[in-house]
Amino acid sequence: MAPPPPASMPLQQRLLHLAQTLQFGWFVGHLTLLFCSLRYSLSYITFNYYSRWARFSYRTAFIAAAATYGIVVYKAYRARSRQGARQQPGALALLGDENVQYLLMALVWLFGRQIPLALLPFTVYSVFHVATYTRANLIPTFQPPQQAPAGSASPGGRPATKSSPLADTIGRFVKEYYDASMTLVASLEIFLWFRVLGSAIIFTKGSWILLAIYTVFIRARYSQSSFVQGAIGQGVARVDALVANQNTPPAARQGWETAKRLGRQATDATDITRYVGGKGQQVPKKAQ
Repeated sequence: MAPPPPASMPLQQRLLHLAQTLQFGWFVGHLTLLFCSLRYSLSYITFNYYSRWARFSYRTAFIAAAATYGIVVYKAYRARSRQGARQQPGALALLGDENVQYLLMALVWLFGRQIPLALLPFTVYSVFHVATYTRANLIPTFQPPQQAPAGSASPGGRPATKSSPLADTIGRFVKEYYDASMTLVASLEIFLWFRVLGSAIIFTKGSWILLAIYTVFIRARYSQSSFVQGAIGQGVARVDALVANQNTPPAARQGWETAKRLGRQATDATDITRYVGGKGQQVPKKAQ
């Protein structure tokens, strides 16, 4: 993330300098997504989710999501170009980028029928992105760090600066709730898969195509996110415990074992690292 404007500038120039960056557009996109999600939530809890304002809020939220992830993908492309990369990544390598994946899914939800649950993972991500940007850029722009009292210095010998109490509070919030929130996102994305599967079972228009697209997305998330792996592992363990009950019919146990075997086979067959080359590194990293 780009540093805030120099404290030596007047406030108006600092604000203009900040607003002219792509990162600020990224921030505005996430902030718009949060406002639209809140507005849509109000329509949803009052059973007006197909009203004009509800539809506008839902679509605008995904337009904002597509814009934010599009900015990240563009910045990555521009960075590779500046570094003199002779060849840009191929299609499979691009699809392995989690920001590309979320960009494509935002477009899918934007042009598909309304599924309220699809907004929640993007909303959770936006909460942390807005908080992080506010802490790292907005607060230092309005309130530049002040030098600490004389005699205090950083370990590197540089003059120590006194950070904002609000920035410290936001930093503690992000640090404390990050893992739990990413686990929540993983659970929501998995639950959303079952929601889409339910629509496909009753043959809702376009649901089988959506199920195929979203299954590819979940498979990619499983290969990249330890949070998704953990959520699926916990779900499997719970079902294993239920099936192990003596009252469970043998047919149910056999069906569950068959489902697990087919799932493992499908996971092995769709390992993208076989086609991209190299073994993917599983990092608990959030999309930007």
